[in-house]
Amino acid sequence: MDAMRMERDSMGELAVPADALYGAQTQRAVQNFPVSGQRLPEDFIRALLLAKLAAARANVALGQLTAEQGDAIAAACRQLLDDAALMTHFPLDVYQTGSGTSSNMNANEVIATLASRALGTAVSANDHVNCAQSSNDTIPSAIHIAAALALREQLLPALQHLQQTTQAKALQVDHHVKTGRTHLMDAMPVRLGQSLNGWAQQVAANVDRLQQLRPGLLQLAQGGTAVGTGINADPRFAARFCAELQALTGLAFVPAPDYFAAMGAQDTAVALSGQLRTTAVSLMKIANDLRWMNSGPLAGLGEIELEALQPGSSIMPGKVNPVIPEAVCMVAAQVIGLDAAVAVAGQSGNFELNVMLPLIASNLLTSIALLANASRLLADRAIAGFSVNEARLQQALARNPILVTALNPVIGYARAAEIAKQAYREGRAIIDVAAEQTGIDRDELARLLDPAKLTHGGL
Repeated sequence: MDAMRMERDSMGELAVPADALYGAQTQRAVQNFPVSGQRLPEDFIRALLLAKLAAARANVALGQLTAEQGDAIAAACRQLLDDAALMTHFPLDVYQTGSGTSSNMNANEVIATLASRALGTAVSANDHVNCAQSSNDTIPSAIHIAAALALREQLLPALQHLQQTTQAKALQVDHHVKTGRTHLMDAMPVRLGQSLNGWAQQVAANVDRLQQLRPGLLQLAQGGTAVGTGINADPRFAARFCAELQALTGLAFVPAPDYFAAMGAQDTAVALSGQLRTTAVSLMKIANDLRWMNSGPLAGLGEIELEALQPGSSIMPGKVNPVIPEAVCMVAAQVIGLDAAVAVAGQSGNFELNVMLPLIASNLLTSIALLANASRLLADRAIAGFSVNEARLQQALARNPILVTALNPVIGYARAAEIAKQAYREGRAIIDVAAEQTGIDRDELARLLDPAKLTHGGL
């Protein structure tokens, strides 16, 4: 058996692994919640450690901790932030107490252990590391901190990269004209660059909407303590905490305008999750367009050819599949599902506290990471490198009876429809049928039906 040591908390003694930095409260949670084996994301733990570091600095400044205690706590936080191997001391399952108290105490105990070793005297997990704090304001704050940092460092840069890559590709392929499609049926022609710029604008709109949510994320519940009244915290603590956190992160965190709303509800997190879902829907649209355009190569549309990345079948030699768009679609499906869970979790704010905070933290940060990774893959391994099958585009355009739409102002809708039906029925080019049926000079028809001209609209 592994070596154990005895630790004590308010419920009594408990055996803890000898080499664990945490104490009895964490061990109780390890034993109580063997649910999924899924730990809270490292980004959340790091945000929690940043909160403890900022709190220690604020409490020293406000005279609530000695300089020695505060320095020892701050040094322990930095050690944990700098050494990824120490994340093994944060073992708790996502599915734990709904307030996240277990994870808060896990952090308090680990920090207290390291701080006590460095200081040579006891640093208390509750009285010192958790000074002026409660799980009930710390965990909601850590969710906001982690999400704000993940947006800044992961998702927004990835989406901007996708937007820029798509715009660059749009310029490169803008001279290619293809059959447009509505209802998956032939429609008026478009330039390939127009399609790609539509994708880029979808991505840009998602970036804008995510940016609009950032001010809400910068409002923190820290300072509300147990129920929102701020019991056991210096009235100046919240503002000083945010100032310290801003110095650590470069983000302009501020105290929430109302702690009761910030702790009793998770509306900002729900709104962010909803926007992550919208971003996922946009990525799925782009990925599916790529899959359709790449389909074939013989029996599908075959308009583009995605980069061949791996064999596509264990039984059919030579088959190559659109693996990156497929992976992106699966990411989108997962994010949509995670958002549904966040919506349910968000309504679990009963009176002064939401009690599904760990689930919200996990799903938000998982969605952000998935979307960031998928966006870069989509940009670099699908959009940037696809080639265009110009011959296939021209073949379809030459036989597209819908081009007759351009003749509506000249011959009317009903007559144009008859010409289109005849062209479909006989499998002939629209210009040939129109020349027979209208008496319009063939050169004039060629001008009116020029696919490239039609992509600019107008008469």
